[in-house]
Amino acid sequence: MITYSTDGVKMPKIKKRETSAWIKAVAETYGRRVGEIGYMFVDDEKILEVNNEYLGHDYYTDIITFDYDEGDVLNGDLVISLDTVRSNAELLGKPYEEELHRVIIHGILHLCGINDKGPGEREIMEAAENKALAMRVSQ
Repeated sequence: MITYSTDGVKMPKIKKRETSAWIKAVAETYGRRVGEIGYMFVDDEKILEVNNEYLGHDYYTDIITFDYDEGDVLNGDLVISLDTVRSNAELLGKPYEEELHRVIIHGILHLCGINDKGPGEREIMEAAENKALAMRVSQ
């Protein structure tokens, strides 16, 4: 089950049923099934608080992924700052909705085992994001 909630922000205009089906389809391409996935949409102040409290990081980010996977079943909590998503979209010259979906799937790709911190990993993550975004368009 995939749930969507907010803390201090309005729920973004996403089609939850379609988005959930897309997430499941992307997970399947990695041989994974979706278990319990919880999305929490927040503002910059809340994500900074979460980043400090749980990861010891003192900076803003677009998403924090908490991984509770069990075998091939994806389980996790994904905290997304809509403020950072919006500013990144402006910075990159991309539509807000496209950037939001990129971040939504970014967390799922982390749960599927794709990292983006080491050498060459960012390019692998970007390619996986682009492939997943193309799947969304084709649905």
